[in-house]
Amino acid sequence: MQKIKIYIFILLIALGFSSCSEYQKVLNKGTVAKQYQMATKMYEEQKFGKAIQLFEKVTPNYRGKPQMERIQYMVAQAHYNTKQYSLAAYYFDKFEKNYPKSSKIEEAAYLSAHSHYLASPIFSLDQKDTYEAITALQNFIFKFPNSVNIANANKYIKELTHKLEKKSFEIAKQYYHTEDYIAAIVAFDNLLSDYLGTSYKEEALYFKFKSAYKLAINSYITKKEDRTKNAIKIHERFKRSFPNSEYLNETEGLLSNLTKELDSLTALKTQTNGL
Repeated sequence: MQKIKIYIFILLIALGFSSCSEYQKVLNKGTVAKQYQMATKMYEEQKFGKAIQLFEKVTPNYRGKPQMERIQYMVAQAHYNTKQYSLAAYYFDKFEKNYPKSSKIEEAAYLSAHSHYLASPIFSLDQKDTYEAITALQNFIFKFPNSVNIANANKYIKELTHKLEKKSFEIAKQYYHTEDYIAAIVAFDNLLSDYLGTSYKEEALYFKFKSAYKLAINSYITKKEDRTKNAIKIHERFKRSFPNSEYLNETEGLLSNLTKELDSLTALKTQTNGL
């Protein structure tokens, strides 16, 4: 029994080497027809890395020919299946442009958009791919409104938009923590105007108020009155928007400080006749 197992193991290794040798032979010295045949075989066997290498070899010879539509689609799909999503998006986009009447156009459009989505990085990195993914998904929804993938496309857009919101919020909060309060106020305003329904609205208004508070309290006397009044207005908006916020206990105390500060400034102006 043990000898049979060893024999089978040796046979499998020999077959593996034979297959590898055949692939290398076709890759390096095979005719274009044999390379195309081998590329298709590798693709169907889900050996996508090898398929890609062979397709790269034959592509120049099939440009403008009927086989090119199938080659371009398989190349895109092979990159998608090997998780090379930026390249997959590139090749699916190329397929869409070159073959707009293809029977696979809807599938290619969706996989292009999904590839862009999967290529989107974590929120702390540059979000160029995220913006491209949202655009691709929106284009897909516009072109194929009855597709079975519409629900997924909308879900991905929501996820990507939330990622952009988070990045915007974290940048604004970073300004706050580094005590750049003017920049923090502007950044929180940008977040609130760019993403009207953001889930970060309560926290954004809270930190915007605290930024305005600290800016006012630490201002020179010439700027303190205007900044104090502005901070009070920001608190009014925060309280109006979130009357049951857990932050109100803290912010009401800060508001009291601002009111006292404003009263002091008013009294000082009265004593100095507004000078």
